[in-house]
Amino acid sequence: MTRVETHSDEELLSRARAGDGEAFRVIFDRQAPGVRRFLGDLLRDDAAADEGTQETFVRAHQRLSTLSEPVKLQGWLLGIARRVFLEQLRRKRRDGPQLEEEPLQVDRGPTPEAALLTGEADRVLAAALSELHDERRAALLMRIDHDLGYGEIALAMGWTLQKVKNEIHRARLQLRARLATYLEGVA
Repeated sequence: MTRVETHSDEELLSRARAGDGEAFRVIFDRQAPGVRRFLGDLLRDDAAADEGTQETFVRAHQRLSTLSEPVKLQGWLLGIARRVFLEQLRRKRRDGPQLEEEPLQVDRGPTPEAALLTGEADRVLAAALSELHDERRAALLMRIDHDLGYGEIALAMGWTLQKVKNEIHRARLQLRARLATYLEGVA
């Protein structure tokens, strides 16, 4: 008998669909870090990203039979995560802003100067990303941070292939324009 950890995603999905909890745990272990990073980038809130990751996998487990192409597992999971994100965003807007302390972030750059520049660049990029429309930002993150193809993004977002290409192009143009001022000031 082979260890479940060595199986392909397709084999694991087949076993998970048959009720093998260990197979689903391996899927979770493999895919959760990417889903968590995606939600963290969208939500900018660690607790909400952790909660969203758990909710994503609860829903994925309930809907395993709906994944028609197991090779598109990551895109399918990010599509579920995107819906979880949108629900959390609607709930947050409905419930109103709550004052929360920002978590302390420590840069461990090699030098104080490098840490300062890295931290500043991260803040500028995060601010530029936050100015993008939520759906546009999600599509761009799927492309650049998770390396999904346009077809996988279209499936995850429920968009046409042309809309994916247009939205990612527009997102890149917006980022480029926003970051141009910063980059000119640094140079």
